[in-house]
Amino acid sequence: MVQTLIIEDDTDIRANTAELLELEGYGLTSATNGRTGLEQIAMLMPDLILCDLGMPEMDGFLVLAHLAKNLEWKRIPFIFFSAKSEKMEVQQGLDVGADDYLVKPFELPDLLGAIQRCLLKGKIF
Repeated sequence: MVQTLIIEDDTDIRANTAELLELEGYGLTSATNGRTGLEQIAMLMPDLILCDLGMPEMDGFLVLAHLAKNLEWKRIPFIFFSAKSEKMEVQQGLDVGADDYLVKPFELPDLLGAIQRCLLKGKIF
């Protein structure tokens, strides 16, 4: 079972995404902001991270920057999901090291497709 961490400050989005993925057979853990997300990563070493960009305390960019500093953590496939949909914003998310970027609201097939691409590709450094 693929253990997935969802880092999202919006309660409804976090709960809905978790429910959809649980129904698809994914193991789920969640965090309400980047700081608690990093704590979850340290404890659980998830197989995949879905992370919102704009959150209080620590945004998604800072989460990804922390992952990049750790040899073990930076290999975890990482997907941003955000309401920011401009091409420049999407490209910025990918340029800083995210494996994929989903624009909210997204459909389940898009989410599952992004997850599968990331898991199949893995990270090569």
